[in-house]
Amino acid sequence: MRLFGTKWFMRYARRENIDGNSLHDAIHRAERGLLDADLGGGIIKQRVARTGQGRSGGFRVLVAYRSGDRAVFLYGFSKSERDNIEEAELETLREIGAAWLEAEERQIEHAIKEGILKEVRP
Repeated sequence: MRLFGTKWFMRYARRENIDGNSLHDAIHRAERGLLDADLGGGIIKQRVARTGQGRSGGFRVLVAYRSGDRAVFLYGFSKSERDNIEEAELETLREIGAAWLEAEERQIEHAIKEGILKEVRP
């Protein structure tokens, strides 16, 4: 299972001190069937802990997810920033997520080389 983050998401994670271990933990939970929400179209919402705190007061991350294959972190927000995302935003994320989940390995490697995606390390 490979984990990636978009350029926007990785910048957000760095700014909010969300580490790779927290992101890996979110996907490990998903792999065990523990989803916070299945938003359809390959997009899931998982909670990620704020450094030194629990998940409930932390961040919500939206991930393009295909079990056993690939996860691409697309968007994140704290509960204090907003309750949820709008339907139009979700539809856009579904389109972007579907493209990343369907991308061939050479396309993924090119995106990494260009800085569009970054592999998430624990």
